[in-house]
Amino acid sequence: MTVQELLHAKTSVIHTIEKHETIVKAMECLLHNQISCLPIIENNSLIGIISDKDIFRAIFENRSHFDELTVSNFMATDLIVGVAEDNIEYISNLMTKNRIRHIPIVNEQKLTGLISIGDIVKAKEKDMVFENRYLKQYIDGSYPG
Repeated sequence: MTVQELLHAKTSVIHTIEKHETIVKAMECLLHNQISCLPIIENNSLIGIISDKDIFRAIFENRSHFDELTVSNFMATDLIVGVAEDNIEYISNLMTKNRIRHIPIVNEQKLTGLISIGDIVKAKEKDMVFENRYLKQYIDGSYPG
């Protein structure tokens, strides 16, 4: 399965935030939408990403004045991204190797999607269910082929 196929089946909205927004505003957005990361967009281009873990770290390191901090203080800018043509196995391996839970999908610096580790697990589970059904039918002789 390709990233494009996975994104086509996924109908979720991509919530984003601007780098000048506060950490508190980012927390509100994450909690309200029940998500765990926000891509940062500037001039219609992806420039960074901030996760709940980044925010947790920011609060821990700046306990007395974290509410004054902005997203730009803690966003990741050295991004690992994917493209629509990538295979989900490749994306899964990137996530595992780099210990990340989200990969932005881009086309010419423009954000076109966001793949989470949960999306990968769901896609793999769907493939396994199909394969198991096929194998069971093959073994018991009921496969029509």
